[in-house]
Amino acid sequence: MKRMVLIAGFVMLFLEVGHSAQGEYARKLLNDLMENYSNALRPVEDTDKALNVTLQITLSQIKDMDERNQVLIAYLWIRQTWHDTYLKWDRDAYDGLEVIRIPSNLVWRPDIVLYNKADDDFSGPVDTNVVLQYTGEITWDSPAITKSSCVVDVSYFPFDDQQCNLTFGSWTYNGNQVDIAMAMDSGELSDFVENVEWECHGMPATKNVIIYGCCSDPYPDITYTVLLKRRSSFYIFNLLIPCVMISFLAPLGFYLPADSGEKVSLGVTVLLALTVFQLMVAESMPPSESVPLIGKYYIATMTMITASTALTIFIMNIHFCGAEAKPVPQWAKVIIIDYMSKIFFVYEVGENCTTPQTKKSKAHAEEPHTNGSLKKQHHLNDSHRSRHHGNGEKQPHALSQDCKKFDSYRSTGDLNGCQKDEICCAEKVAAYACACGHHDKLVRNVEYIANCFREQRATCAKGAEWKKVAKVMDRFFMWIFFIMVFLMSVLIIGKAP
Repeated sequence: MKRMVLIAGFVMLFLEVGHSAQGEYARKLLNDLMENYSNALRPVEDTDKALNVTLQITLSQIKDMDERNQVLIAYLWIRQTWHDTYLKWDRDAYDGLEVIRIPSNLVWRPDIVLYNKADDDFSGPVDTNVVLQYTGEITWDSPAITKSSCVVDVSYFPFDDQQCNLTFGSWTYNGNQVDIAMAMDSGELSDFVENVEWECHGMPATKNVIIYGCCSDPYPDITYTVLLKRRSSFYIFNLLIPCVMISFLAPLGFYLPADSGEKVSLGVTVLLALTVFQLMVAESMPPSESVPLIGKYYIATMTMITASTALTIFIMNIHFCGAEAKPVPQWAKVIIIDYMSKIFFVYEVGENCTTPQTKKSKAHAEEPHTNGSLKKQHHLNDSHRSRHHGNGEKQPHALSQDCKKFDSYRSTGDLNGCQKDEICCAEKVAAYACACGHHDKLVRNVEYIANCFREQRATCAKGAEWKKVAKVMDRFFMWIFFIMVFLMSVLIIGKAP
């Protein structure tokens, strides 16, 4: 047991001595390397040759996509690898030391920057350590939060796809001095943290060599294209479905009774609700000529609601036509009242689809319509009453006969054999004249009441016809707008990629 403890102690002591010896060699190596080294010049033996820098980008997270300002905020891991001719050593001379890690500001670093940066802060990557190998190869891994400009196309919002470019290149060195190469054909996404709003479908990379107008030398760059697709569930449940539900309320305004007084109010309320949703979408979208898909849907729905409100006002004007209105034209009676009312199942109170058309007209035909019929009915009633009262009292029928006698007396001057200058005949003439005058006044009063009743019924019938026309038009436009809202929803949503 003591022997095992002693062996373990010797091993630990040997390791500590080895580590301390390696630390001494690393310190000596750093002093030797930095003795005549300058980080201001490119580390190449031949200045006519280009220094190759390998670039690899790892996308860690999409922090934000500002559509209105067209800025993509991303968290990246940037790896740059190059070869430094002046930072080599013989590993055998330094106790087999192959790799050391030193501050990045001690060595030369390529000035690779993000060309399409949209941040006010122009600071570069974090000054992390570099990994230096005995062959002179330097690897620099640094994290960076980048704000890059991105052309946002919101034509199919909220079902849109975006392509944001990240262009990296040297700011001062041209392609003859520093050449950039891709470590991989695309950006690394193995450590990507999923975003709640965007899905990343890839990050392909391409190398470009551009000759700018200021300089004749080529300037290479590497462009990483971040392929993003918006998660539309949030916008479907918070913007699209409420809009569809509100748009289906607009045709129901035609079904609302005109006497309720809320038809126009319903249309205006729906229009204001859609205006609020439209403003919410407009605040988050960039001010561009391309109108979002959901914005087109809002505009189309608002146009339909405006048209439905205008038609509602027109139909209400028809519904409340009074006695001063003209009668319903014959073509409107045939097309709207006779045919369209049956198609859209519009019936009056107590009327259904099985009620024959002649029943109502027959009921109206039984009512008196002329003065002659009224006199005839009155004459029959007087005859009936005279038969029951006998001869004890002069009835209206008898008075009518006396009036005929009085007329003949006025023409011939003779009444029952008496001359008109006789006293007995004069008394009879006075009695007959009084009875006839009372009968004529009674008939005129009855005829006046009958005429008023007929005029009132004619006015009511005319108003009822206009109301039925308005009701049929309400039902017709209700179904038309229901079909239009449905087709518009299908067509606009069907355009989504």
